Amino acid sequence: MYAYVIRRVLWVVPVLLGITFTIHTVLSLTPGDPVRIMLGETATEEQIETARREIGLDRPFLARYGHYLGNLVQGDLGQSYRTRRDVAAEIGDALPATAKLAVAAMVLIILLGVPAGVVSAVKRGTWVDGLLTSVALVGLSMPVFWIGLILIYLFGFRWPVLPIGGMRDGLSSYILPALTLALNSFAMISRLTRSTVLETLGEDYIRTARAKGLAARVVLWKHALKASFIPILTVIGLQFGLLMGGAVLTETVFSWPGIGRLMVDAIMTRDLLVVQGAVLVLAIVFVTVNLLVDLAYSLLDPRIRYA
Repeated sequence: MYAYVIRRVLWVVPVLLGITFTIHTVLSLTPGDPVRIMLGETATEEQIETARREIGLDRPFLARYGHYLGNLVQGDLGQSYRTRRDVAAEIGDALPATAKLAVAAMVLIILLGVPAGVVSAVKRGTWVDGLLTSVALVGLSMPVFWIGLILIYLFGFRWPVLPIGGMRDGLSSYILPALTLALNSFAMISRLTRSTVLETLGEDYIRTARAKGLAARVVLWKHALKASFIPILTVIGLQFGLLMGGAVLTETVFSWPGIGRLMVDAIMTRDLLVVQGAVLVLAIVFVTVNLLVDLAYSLLDPRIRYA
């Protein structure tokens, strides 16, 4: 297993290099001058050229990229064009809020999605299965920002019982954004759980367990669900990575002070180093989560070995 982990970690290096080069290229080709945005319309051409030299935007594309990589190797993500703070500090302030929101959404997904899929499989063809399937289809078909706006209208204006913006009101602040972020993934997890459990319930060892007189709940939750959980765990891991990086719309709708909103503000002001640093950090989180999910396979199925 140690050799497998080392190989996976080494593969991260070219992946991150490709990500940094791609985002650097895309941002360099995006219209708009970050210096003009930073200094405003009243700045003179001399002031603009001076600022461009100070932050290194007067250099060629490859020279800027090479300088960025050199600083990155030393752990320096650069300074924000807009606030002049270290990018690492900007991301460090925003990342915990996104992580807390993603964890809250993932808790909802697991506690609601997996049991809903199991119940839907057991009650296949009944009105319960139809109801859960309908909820899942609604969750899959509705855009995240639309779900957020509907929840804000219902619970912030129609029945004002929950906070609709920021994270100043404690745990209640998490309810609406976490529910918005979780609904789409809940639908995916519940449908996947239903299909995998249905397939597992038809296996010979499940029929053998029933023939031995084991209780139905033991057969279902201890044997069928455990055997079905590897593909479910894979999707849960992928969804957590997507929740970390895909909370941009949710954080914007709910004014959540996370990394998604930080990226939106940085893109609007052409704060290139903040965007690059945020994308890089999210890529590292995504790769790390996938590695942990792969290692968890051996806990669910002892037959799995890493060569």
